[in-house]
Amino acid sequence: MSSDRQGSADSNVVSSGSDPEDRAVEAALRPRTLDDFVGQKRVRNQLSLVLEASRLRGRSADHVLLSGPPGLGKTTLAMIIAAEMNAPLRITSGPAIQHAGDLAAILSSLTEGEVLFLDEIHRMSRPAEEMLYMAMEDFRVDIVVGKGAGATAIPLELPPFTLVGATTRAGLLPGPLRDRFGFTGHLEFYSSQELELVLRRSAMLMDMRVTSSAFAEVAGRSRGTPRISNRLLRRVRDWALVHKVDHIDDTAACAALDMYEVDERGLDRLDRAVLHALITKFDGGPVGLSTIAIAVGEEPETVETVAEPFLVREGLLGRTPRGRIAMPAAWEHLGLERAGNAQSGAENSYLLDDEGEVPNWL
Repeated sequence: MSSDRQGSADSNVVSSGSDPEDRAVEAALRPRTLDDFVGQKRVRNQLSLVLEASRLRGRSADHVLLSGPPGLGKTTLAMIIAAEMNAPLRITSGPAIQHAGDLAAILSSLTEGEVLFLDEIHRMSRPAEEMLYMAMEDFRVDIVVGKGAGATAIPLELPPFTLVGATTRAGLLPGPLRDRFGFTGHLEFYSSQELELVLRRSAMLMDMRVTSSAFAEVAGRSRGTPRISNRLLRRVRDWALVHKVDHIDDTAACAALDMYEVDERGLDRLDRAVLHALITKFDGGPVGLSTIAIAVGEEPETVETVAEPFLVREGLLGRTPRGRIAMPAAWEHLGLERAGNAQSGAENSYLLDDEGEVPNWL
């Protein structure tokens, strides 16, 4: 949302007179235009130029690749691209396309100018990926009929379309696929000020009366991610409804978020469990991922993909060639004092992984 539009709201309290159905409200939380999209100024400006040039030429927009951590707005931007180009949108995902025939069926049913959003594009099967090369570049695919020596390739012309690919792991995309995108945008984590703008807009749509200090409290616990901001705001709304609080201030917001075990830095139950186990059971590490996962009762993949990225980014956890270690900030955040023999990254009995070897996950 543009700054002047945000500034029209009262600086202390945001309210709205509408009372839509809950599901409609949550769907409406997604911005519908680039002007309404908060943050990502660099990507927004570049994408706006690409779309405007395509409109002036009267052609479909170039293929767009959006990368970045989950929850930053890749799906929302794909919807905005379709809306800005006044084109229909079709949504699918990489894991759903396991055969070239699956992709061929989708591509052959596209209409001219249609936007195809392919989420988690890096998880698409290799045969479908190779078919996509020709579809993106030449707007055609070869349908193979028959097997063996009698197989025949039938070329199928496709109408011009725009592919919007989204990925959380751009490094897994092969070079030939990445090079076929006309525009690549990487989304960054949001600042607290940008998240407050996101929350103001959402509060207006959900008919909530929220003080600026409460917005700041929720934004500070949102891990720099709009999806988390909106989720926490809905939980604050639920708490206020049950406790019959009409005017939500920072005290009410803190009480609600504390109830859902989200602390002042945005750490949840799993994050604190990982740090607590690392410090109290393994003297701060180093220790292998599988050992930590067992200690907190979670799968290693859950610890690695859900908790670890945020803890590393916040400087609470470190990854070394010999295992995970608790950084000094982790001891301070949990209110624990480092014992005399606690050594972050030093030699101790937890240096090796579960197989007795140096971990190779770096």
